[in-house]
Amino acid sequence: MAAPLKTKTSVSLDASALDAPREFGVNVSAVAEVALKQAVAEARRRKWLEDNAAAFAGHARRPSAGGYPRRPWPDVMERLRP
Repeated sequence: MAAPLKTKTSVSLDASALDAPREFGVNVSAVAEVALKQAVAEARRRKWLEDNAAAFAGHARRPSAGGYPRRPWPDVMERLRP
């Protein structure tokens, strides 16, 4: 498997924020890459929840097969929110 293609970029950071990583040998690029991937995954999750909120609400309003109302989905939605 080929190594992923890396792209050089420039990021502006507070100079004091780089002191500790240098002192402890922390790879700033690797940390930034992981943090960026996590932030994008979280943004996708939030967007998916927002895009599908109406479907969850509609599903909650339909009666179950036994004729009883379903448990409201907003409870589930609240547990999924950060």
